[in-house]
Amino acid sequence: MDEKNTFSPLDPFQYVDLGIADWADGIKQWATANRGTIQPIKHFLNDSINSVENVLQAVPPTVMIILLTLLAWQLSGRRVAIIVCISLVALGLLDPGAWALAMTTLAIVLFSVAMCMVIGFPLGVLAAKSNRFEGAVRPVLDTMQTIPAFVYLVPVVMLVGIGNVSGVIVTIVFAVPPLIRLTSLGIRQVNQSVVEAARAFGASPSQIMIKVELPLAMPTIMAGVNQTIMLSLSMVVIASMIAVKGLGNEVLRAMGRLDAGKAIVGGLGIVILAVILDRITQGVTRSGRERGYRHWWQGGPVGLALTTIKSYWKRTKPNGESNRHKHTKLHKMKQEQDRE
Repeated sequence: MDEKNTFSPLDPFQYVDLGIADWADGIKQWATANRGTIQPIKHFLNDSINSVENVLQAVPPTVMIILLTLLAWQLSGRRVAIIVCISLVALGLLDPGAWALAMTTLAIVLFSVAMCMVIGFPLGVLAAKSNRFEGAVRPVLDTMQTIPAFVYLVPVVMLVGIGNVSGVIVTIVFAVPPLIRLTSLGIRQVNQSVVEAARAFGASPSQIMIKVELPLAMPTIMAGVNQTIMLSLSMVVIASMIAVKGLGNEVLRAMGRLDAGKAIVGGLGIVILAVILDRITQGVTRSGRERGYRHWWQGGPVGLALTTIKSYWKRTKPNGESNRHKHTKLHKMKQEQDRE
């Protein structure tokens, strides 16, 4: 005779089943049945990612190194530009195929970060302005940051399937919370006396936001962007499990074949990309006065070009002024002689 299962206060959870697994299976069935409605969005995202990747792949490595070095010099200073140039050269020397894989990874990361900014920045501003919205979104952000990254893969693959689009969606969900949090924090930490002074001078709420709060909160916001970039790069290897291309896929394949050389090449490539993006974003947070100038166009290659043009103009301008001064002086002397 079978013994009946009886409730035990020492182990009350053994015979309790809320049906969460069945509910999750129902979500899976719904996602499978309605996958066709998501396909247009998937195609749009896939075309956008491919466009960014094609642009990066079409630029020759030497030209890309020069462009990124000049961009780093303009945004973050000469020292960061040197680091970026050396890092890019080292990236190309890792392996004959490392550059192409790195550009694919860079395209996915840049697109993911751009989407995170489009989503996270407005939500961060709204959270800074509304305590009720901030209180509602906080547990959601806590959940997004504490759930293991592998858990994101299952529902996204059910809805979208495998590929770069799924990798971008997973990366956005994983990397957007720091941007929302730090955007809200930066705006909330703005000195209220400055805001009140701007309001007393007749500034509208939009003017206060654009000209006062956002510039003062920009270092904190850029720290959020930096964290989003780092988290996006950390998802590269995990997202390769759902057929996302790039350096992460190279690491995953090397792990499957126990190929230490390929794994090291892929890992070092990801590290180099992380160093480049981290140094550039950290340099952007520094103000122009900290780098010795007031406006962004007064430094970097743009400042050098403007200074060169200005010095050339000064070298040519005094000659014309001296000639005019000589003619004026002779004319005055002639007028004095005529008076005498």
